[in-house]
Amino acid sequence: MNGFFLSFEGPDGAGKTTQARLLAERLQAQDYPVLLTREPGGTPIGEQIRAILVDQQNTAMAASTETLLFFAARAQLVQQTIKPHLAKGGIVLCDRYIDSTYAYQGYGLGHDLAQLRLLTAIATSGLLPDLTIYFDLPAAEGLKRKRQAANTTEWNRLDARSLTYHQRVIDGFQQLLLQDVKRWRQIDASLPPDELAQAIEMQVKPFLPRPTFF
Repeated sequence: MNGFFLSFEGPDGAGKTTQARLLAERLQAQDYPVLLTREPGGTPIGEQIRAILVDQQNTAMAASTETLLFFAARAQLVQQTIKPHLAKGGIVLCDRYIDSTYAYQGYGLGHDLAQLRLLTAIATSGLLPDLTIYFDLPAAEGLKRKRQAANTTEWNRLDARSLTYHQRVIDGFQQLLLQDVKRWRQIDASLPPDELAQAIEMQVKPFLPRPTFF
């Protein structure tokens, strides 16, 4: 079986993390060799970097520092976890990947996209997802959901930025969709969780090796 790499993208609070977990559980129940991971994080080193990035006390962090830390965590994740699993024919589900950097640090913070793509090539050795699911939800609604979530410790330094910033991020995601329409699938994240899960399954199904999966 060939490896399959699926990334989940979208604004904070859109339900990516929950849906990635649900899909992983469904695939694992069907004996698929699934690895569920996240960015930033996914490795011991990456999780340490994540703690620095999301800490609300790190208000003095420069935009360039933030961007490079994301790339450092990604490089570790790709080399230590994602590539080895794909090489064995496994399925990787990643909660955020390279497109989040383009949206949040590129369109959101104004970093040059050409430079970000160069850094991406270095950090990932050119590894792209086979498919990317985008969770479409207004920025204000996503932030409202996240604020109301039971686990309020997840509210972080990036979440606390202005609504204008988060709108630029969403506008950036929409530009990215237009640039690579074959890889992206847009899902209405306002759907109830069970309907959202079904919509995701319908998009993923054609890419899986065994047509009887669902």
